[in-house]
Amino acid sequence: MGIPLIDLTGALQFGAARSAAVAAELRRACMGPGFFYVRNHGVPQELIARQFALVQQFFDLPLAGKEAISLHKSPSMRGYESLGGQTLDAGARPDLKESFYCGLDYAADHPYVQRGYHSYGRNQWPAELPELGDQCRTYIAAMQQLALRLMQLLALSLHLPEDYFDHTHASPMLTLRLLRYPPHPEGADALTFGAGEHTDWGAITLLAQDRHGGLEVKLPSGEWAAATPVEGALVVNLGDMIPRWTNGLYRSNPHRVRNVHSGGAPRHSIPFFYTPDYEAQVVPVPTCVPAGEVPRYEPCTVGEHLQAMYRKTYGLSDSKQAAMA
Repeated sequence: MGIPLIDLTGALQFGAARSAAVAAELRRACMGPGFFYVRNHGVPQELIARQFALVQQFFDLPLAGKEAISLHKSPSMRGYESLGGQTLDAGARPDLKESFYCGLDYAADHPYVQRGYHSYGRNQWPAELPELGDQCRTYIAAMQQLALRLMQLLALSLHLPEDYFDHTHASPMLTLRLLRYPPHPEGADALTFGAGEHTDWGAITLLAQDRHGGLEVKLPSGEWAAATPVEGALVVNLGDMIPRWTNGLYRSNPHRVRNVHSGGAPRHSIPFFYTPDYEAQVVPVPTCVPAGEVPRYEPCTVGEHLQAMYRKTYGLSDSKQAAMA
C-alpha cells in the first residue's frame, strides 16, 4: 500500500459530474494510509511558487527580526517559533525546525476573540518583509476554498449529503505554517527528527513541499513510506477530527520529517491546517455507527480536543491551558 494520487478534475464544484467517482477514491485512501496526493486542485502553481519564495525570504531574515514577532508575544499564538520550540514526539528530542504561524484575522469584537479561544485573533507580520501579509492572506483564501471542497467530497465518501459538514465552517480555525528544516545532523541518533512522529489534530492538512522531500508516513502495516514530492500536486492528510467523526473508519496516520535527501540544503514546506469552528460538535456520523452499537468516541467540541493536544505537545500548565479555553 502506498500513497494514492487523486485527480480532482471535474470534481471541484458542488454537484460536479465526477464528484461521486472522486469520493470513492477518497474513501479508499482514507480507510488506508489516511494520506493522498491531489492534482488539478485549483490552486494556481504561480501562487504556490510565490509563497515558497517568500518563505525562504522570511527565514533568511536576521534572527532578531524574527524573534521580534515571536508567537509567545501573541495571545492567539501567531508568529515565529525558533528551532527546538516544539516536540511533536514526546519520546524524541525537540524538533529541528523553525516556523511561522498565521491564519485568518479575527477582529477584537468577534465572540471567539472575546472568549479568548486559542488561535482566534490577529496576526503578527515582519516589518522587514511587508508583502508577506497580503501573500499569506491570498494563499489562505485559496487553500480554504480547496479544504471546504474536500470536506464536501469526504461527506459524499461517507454516503452523506454533500453539504453535511458545511454547518461546521462558520468561524473555522485556519492555520498556515511556514517551515524551514535545517539539514539532518551528521551522526544524529534515532531520537532526532525535523518533526517527530505525530498525527495532526484538526480535520485535514494540505501540504505544499519543496523538491527535497523528507516527509514519511506510517502506513497501517507499520511500514514507513516516503511522501515523495509530486510536481503540481499537494499532499493531503486527515487529522484526528476525522476518525472521531467517522467512528474510526477513516485513519489519521502518524507521520514525521527527516531532512535527509536535500544534499545539505534546508527543506521548506507549507502546511495549511483546516480545523472547523471551535464550538462545532464532533459526533460520529450516522453512516459509521451500526444500529445498536455504542460509538467508539465520546462526543466533544473541536476546542476541547485541541486543548488536550496543546497541553500534550507544549507542556502547558493547567492555568495556561485554561486561558486558551
